[in-house]
Amino acid sequence: MNRRPLFPLAAVAAAATMVMAGCVAGEGSAVAPEPTNDTSAAGEWSADRLSLDFATYNPLSLIIRDQGWLEDTLGDDVEVVWTQSLGSNKANEGLRAGELDLGSTAGSAALLARANGSPIQTVSIYTQPEWSALVVGADSDIDDVSELRGKTVAATIGTDPYFFLLQALEQAGVEASEVSIQNLQHADGAAALQNGTVDAWAGLDPMMASAEQTGARIVYRDIDLLSYGFLNATEDFIERSPDLLQLVVDAYERARQWAIDNPEETAAILAEVGAIDIEIAQAVLERTVIDLDPVPGDVQRAVLERVGPIQVDNGDIPSQDAVDAALAELLLPDFARNADPARFE
Repeated sequence: MNRRPLFPLAAVAAAATMVMAGCVAGEGSAVAPEPTNDTSAAGEWSADRLSLDFATYNPLSLIIRDQGWLEDTLGDDVEVVWTQSLGSNKANEGLRAGELDLGSTAGSAALLARANGSPIQTVSIYTQPEWSALVVGADSDIDDVSELRGKTVAATIGTDPYFFLLQALEQAGVEASEVSIQNLQHADGAAALQNGTVDAWAGLDPMMASAEQTGARIVYRDIDLLSYGFLNATEDFIERSPDLLQLVVDAYERARQWAIDNPEETAAILAEVGAIDIEIAQAVLERTVIDLDPVPGDVQRAVLERVGPIQVDNGDIPSQDAVDAALAELLLPDFARNADPARFE
């Protein structure tokens, strides 16, 4: 194995200007470019730069970056730029600003972005992770979601843990207004829980697993309240570079196979990037479903149909009409259907 050194990358300092493909057409009218595994000529690609993210909540991205499959295939013709996403909200910011061609988010965050005008589409499902739960400190006397009424909870607004929190509160009969939600990035939320400045935290792995190792307690978990891992591309990138997009989706499917075949090495990569113990990385992966159908479709839509009204009620999306329009355009299954992981064997 050609193992490349891993280290956190700084955000891209200067981004290419994003050329919008125009306003989204009417409901159900989006047409995907024909995916292709061929370049127009030997050594030629549709662009000379490919910008994508890696994230500890997306283990397949870590494998692709570690193995260097894209760089080896594209050679000197296309510069591959990796930017670390610290949360779905950061990936969405990069996509909307044109700093990323592809970014990994939770499904709920992809819906939020699309419904609020970000021209993105989901081209693949990378995992079904149980990446969030409600966590309290070791000395907390909170044992139930209903006991969060009047308490302070840390969550990163616009991410799956945030929408997990809202759904959990709703199920427990607690209004979101009855809880003080502190908008903190995931790592800051973990720190706030540890130092006692918040009563609970809507956690995110691998930081959540790390917190458990130091005594934090999960008081509520439910994988059915969590949306899948969505790999999203800008419409501009989909239109101008279907060849590069297909290559990335192919790499994701190669990474899926690699992760299934190499669980110990996958955990080692996650541990290195996340700066966590190998035992914590293994715990994260044990509650992550990697062996699944990558084609975005009815299963993911059903989850988002449940989350969308909550986003509207909370004021994160302006109307149910915006949710419906986003759901009609968000999922683009063509590239995942045509994925060919054998390109990297």
